[in-house]
Amino acid sequence: MKYCVETFDLTKNYGDFAAVDTLKMKIKNKSIFGFLGPNGAGKTTTIKMLTCLALPTSGTATVAGQDILKNPNEVRQKIGMIPQMVSLYGDLTVKENVHLCGDFYGVHEDLRDSRADELMEMVDIKYAENKPVSQLSGGMKQKASVVASLIHQPEILFLDEPTIGLDPTTKRILWDMVEELNSEGRSIILCSHDMYEVELLCDDVGIINRGLLAAFNTPQGLKDTMITERKNEKISRSSNITKIVEEMQKEASPEENASLNSVKDYVEKKNRDSMELSVMISNLDDNLLTQLENLPITYKITKQHSGRIVIDMEDSEESVTKIISGIIENNGNITSISTKDPSLEDVFVRVTAKKEEVSDDNGGN
Repeated sequence: MKYCVETFDLTKNYGDFAAVDTLKMKIKNKSIFGFLGPNGAGKTTTIKMLTCLALPTSGTATVAGQDILKNPNEVRQKIGMIPQMVSLYGDLTVKENVHLCGDFYGVHEDLRDSRADELMEMVDIKYAENKPVSQLSGGMKQKASVVASLIHQPEILFLDEPTIGLDPTTKRILWDMVEELNSEGRSIILCSHDMYEVELLCDDVGIINRGLLAAFNTPQGLKDTMITERKNEKISRSSNITKIVEEMQKEASPEENASLNSVKDYVEKKNRDSMELSVMISNLDDNLLTQLENLPITYKITKQHSGRIVIDMEDSEESVTKIISGIIENNGNITSISTKDPSLEDVFVRVTAKKEEVSDDNGGN
């Protein structure tokens, strides 16, 4: 099976409103997939259809190789769901909740008990197996929910904001658990607004906006696309202004032409391809700063209060090497260095801000 999830014009209408509109998406089997979208974009509705909690208006999907319309019971047997809000019985103990879920899925009692013990050990909650869920902390409740969701050994695990409200230590425990489950061969569908979490864990990311798939790629692929788009926008903007200036020059006097040439130079300078490099130099002084400012690839240097400098420079393969060489040749001691690339959050904001432009990319192709 190449894809754990594949949608075919999956659509959900509420009256005249299309919550999900002819969604085409392919999620690779045994991968960790991040499914993102702003509130009201159709993300939750999509997950409800994929987990057989809501029927599509039209179209269909396969989950773990089973059609959600033709074989919903088979789909339910192959998936596990960890909701944002823990849905366990508060007056039952952890063990009782887990056993109840095992019975619901028809897991034999002996196998159920051994799996429950193994899973509780894995997420480090065995010590609390006899505590009522209502007495557990938020992190412990989430761990108990994980065990209950895995008791029937699902092929695909849906996670809806699994770490929201958790402390950093518990978050990392759950992240490790997700990676371990994936390494065992399970496919993970992660819905989250934590961009760091998504970038850390996910192989591919899909962004839904206004019911349509607006972007689908690897996290780095999404960022690379944004870099390219920004460059093209700069080129287009510079070209348009230059054309206007050149038209004005046709009827301008020599003195006015000189001024208009200055405008052209300024526009080209503002819209050229550039990149930012952030550098901390322990022994930075005015002489070193001047030497870096005089490099042909340097456009501007901003010195921050921390002593770190941000260098706006030519965007080329050799630029970073030339800056580092310039620092070392002038006896500078580099303590840290990084380029300023778009974050996944930048991509998310940009993609979801587009009102009409929506990708027709069939994710996963």
